[in-house]
Order: sequence, then structure tokens, then C-alpha cells
Amino acid sequence: MKKIKEINIDLSLPEIEFSCAEITPAIYANTTHIVGFEFDGTACFRKGTKAGPNALRLVSDGIETYSPYLDRDIEDFSFVDLGNLSTVPNQSNQSEHQTIELQWQRATDDFCTLFNDIDLPTSKVRTLVLGGEHSISYAPIKTYLEQYPNLVVLHLDAHADLRDGYLDFHYSHASIIRRILDHFGDEHQLIQYGIRSGTKEEYQWMHQHKTIKSSRHDFLAAVEAIADDRPIYLTLDLDYFDPSFFPGTGTPEPGGEDFHSFVSLCKILFKKNFVGCDVVELSPVIDSTGNSDVFAAKVVRELLICLNERNV
Repeated sequence: MKKIKEINIDLSLPEIEFSCAEITPAIYANTTHIVGFEFDGTACFRKGTKAGPNALRLVSDGIETYSPYLDRDIEDFSFVDLGNLSTVPNQSNQSEHQTIELQWQRATDDFCTLFNDIDLPTSKVRTLVLGGEHSISYAPIKTYLEQYPNLVVLHLDAHADLRDGYLDFHYSHASIIRRILDHFGDEHQLIQYGIRSGTKEEYQWMHQHKTIKSSRHDFLAAVEAIADDRPIYLTLDLDYFDPSFFPGTGTPEPGGEDFHSFVSLCKILFKKNFVGCDVVELSPVIDSTGNSDVFAAKVVRELLICLNERNV
């Protein structure tokens, strides 16, 4: 691996890395970088997602490295685990609300410091960010939007996340898509699928701007139609899946998708210019069986393969 940059910010190294990854304080070309963002400060129903990154790492060692769906093994790819971003505020003696905002801001700023000065398209640096709640997606998506002028953002979620803010948080898990739209250029595109909860105004916006796909067929066809060289970023809220399959999330909604529908997407992304993603809203404490942790780890395995396929 060709080293691009030594890391000089405070990262919390996990006790165990994601399966087959190397823990390293550096960024490399032609490599996918796993980054954890342990934050659930704006969660409004059930918390616990800040434990998601390390729970995923822990169970990843217990699943097969080979994907029978994509006929690839993550052991054959180069990817590294950078650990978790710090959420220690740079200021003290603040109110609880201000402390939450500062925790998010610290980790968000550190992510941007890590990757903003790297030419992502040329270096083929990929990132896979583990949450944490959905507000953590702002940093990676903003970074990718700034570097890829024709980026397509795929948004899989049970919720529209198009509110201007929620419970006095401008950068809330319920407003993440609204906030990234602040950085959209003329050639950026948003495709949403799995949405089954939102306000009337959110649904009106999605239909007016034609971002929402109402069926699996329409969604997969839209992704298939993306030019093979056009960059794609996926933000995946795990409540996209039906709670009968995936109960370990803070705001479950009935009527979701199953693992096989996700595999159908991966078989398309596998052939595309898939450049980055985040996986958010795993709350390990909610599902005491641990099944949701394993489910999410298999999701991450498939995404790692898709991210690395063009970097071989």
C-alpha cells in the first residue's frame, strides 16, 4: 500500500479491528478506510448507537470473510481501520445541549481534517464510516460532494430526514439529508428508497423533486441506469431493514426491506464507481440477542467488497 498521509489527530484505536483490516495511523492510496463515529447525541427515541462501531468490529471476527453473493473474499483486498473519531469537546463548562453539539462538531471537524486535503478521485481513497446515529453522515457526504462534482447520493432509510432541524438541533439525525442538500451542486443527484415515515411536507418535497423511488424495481433500475464511471456514495440507515429482521435500531418502522434486497443493490454497486459509504443507526443494546450486530456486520462485509472491487 502506498502511504499518502500520516494521521496527526486524536483517534481512539479499538481493542479489535474490523475483520481482516489493519489498524494504522495513516491513509493509503487505492485503499478503503474504516472510520468509527461514536455519537448518538441527537437521538430522540432510543439511544445506544454510539456503541455501534465497536460492536460491529467485535462480531466481524465471527462471520465468514467470503461473500457467496459477490464471489469475493475481503481477505483478498487492502483496507485499514483508523479507529474512532474523538467526541471530546474542545470547550468545557457548557450546557448539555451545547456539549452534544460540540461533541458532534469535534468529530465532524476531525473527519474533514483527515480527508479534505487528499484528492480522493485521483488517489482512489475510499471511506466506510460506522455510526453512530445518522447525523454523523454529514462529514463524509459533504467531503465527497466537494470532491466529486457529479456525485450520486443513494439514501436508504425508513425516514426522509428532510426536516430543517429537530428538537433544537440544526444538524440532527432527522435533518441529515436536508443539511447535505445545502452542499449540492447542479450535477449532484439524490436517490431515496425505503422511506416509509415522514411529514407531509417531506413527502411533498420528495415527490416534487422526484428523489424517492416507491418500489424496489424502480430503485434498482435507477441505480443500474447510473453511468458506470459516475461516482456513487451510499448512506445507509439500518432502519431501512424491516424490524422483524433488524430490531436493533433506535426508530424502527414496519414495512422495511430484507437482506436479499440489499444484496441485489450490492450486485449493481459491485460494477459501478462506488466511492464511499456510511452505515448508521445500529444500537446493540436494543437487540440483546446480538442478531442485529451480525446482520450489520454482513452488510458491511458486502459494502467493503463493493468499495474495493475497482481498486484491485
